Amino acid sequence: MTAPAVLKFGGSTFPTVEAYADLATALRRRFEEERRPMAVVASGMPGETEKLRSRLHAANPQPQDATVAGLLTLADTVSAHLLAAALHREGLSATVLAGHQQGLVTDSTFMWAKVEQSDAEPLHRAFEEHQVVIVPGGQAADAQGRPTWLGKNSSDLSAVLVAAALGSDRVEIHSDVDGIYSADPNVVAGARLIPEMTYDTASLMSLYGAKVLHRRSVRTAQQHGITLICRHNKAPFASGTVISGEGAPAAGIVANTRSRVLSYATDVDADRAHSVFHSEGIDTVRLEDGPHLAVVGGYLDIDHFQQTHGLPHTRDVGVLVTEITGSRATTYIADDAEQARALARKLHDALPEPAAGLHVL
Repeated sequence: MTAPAVLKFGGSTFPTVEAYADLATALRRRFEEERRPMAVVASGMPGETEKLRSRLHAANPQPQDATVAGLLTLADTVSAHLLAAALHREGLSATVLAGHQQGLVTDSTFMWAKVEQSDAEPLHRAFEEHQVVIVPGGQAADAQGRPTWLGKNSSDLSAVLVAAALGSDRVEIHSDVDGIYSADPNVVAGARLIPEMTYDTASLMSLYGAKVLHRRSVRTAQQHGITLICRHNKAPFASGTVISGEGAPAAGIVANTRSRVLSYATDVDADRAHSVFHSEGIDTVRLEDGPHLAVVGGYLDIDHFQQTHGLPHTRDVGVLVTEITGSRATTYIADDAEQARALARKLHDALPEPAAGLHVL
């Protein structure tokens, strides 16, 4: 059997329930043209994860990670089943493999779980009976079968793991933008699309807080030689950026307004905190200009986390802005989100022409 096409559709693909029918029609047409099975990774509808999170925090302001992972992943499960229903209406045979059915076994960090084992057999069995296999994004299970989450925006990682299991050499990442830009075009006038980028640059931009791709998805794709193709999520699904080992050098600005830069009393304290965050699977950047640590983002009560892990007192000093040129990152600290956007515009204006780059959502 030809390796299935692997397609990921972000939450912005589904602004309404009717959008599932539109996508199902497009997928049916593609199947008729290519006669090739499809593995589709689906994210939850916009705002659904936040609604669940809000309800959870109303019940308990500091819920256990296992409960958070078990509940928040349901948004993607609902989305996957809605897409399956729409595909059935189009006459395609489709099934959903939830996290505990995919053959992925993770550690038990629950909200930022890391894959420890991968068994491709469940996917292969599903394709023996179905033309389309739908995977809810970001889901897996630990050795005890408990739901785990691969982290915020981890549907990309799910898609790459599916491709690796099936022997597919590319993943098509569909979102509300056609590719990666030299800055957030909603903030910076003149931000430019880059047609190709290396794994290293894409991973670096994600580490510093760009929302375009999940960082572990890029590294996993690099490990398996899987090309990532960024596409728009509406017909005709135009492609914009290709990420592989052969991309051109790129430069751009990442203004991560969701970050928190923490200042510690000493470098030793900052180093220790960085180690603890890292051991729990939380992306942080140890800045070089003092005892500063940037927590990149995600569903995390930072103050509670630090208290729970016995970390020293900190103070917030701002948000992170990063200038990336190839494999080099230069960081700045802005006082707040408004200043971060202003700094991003100033730094972008100073980029040499032509500049390829990064799209920061």
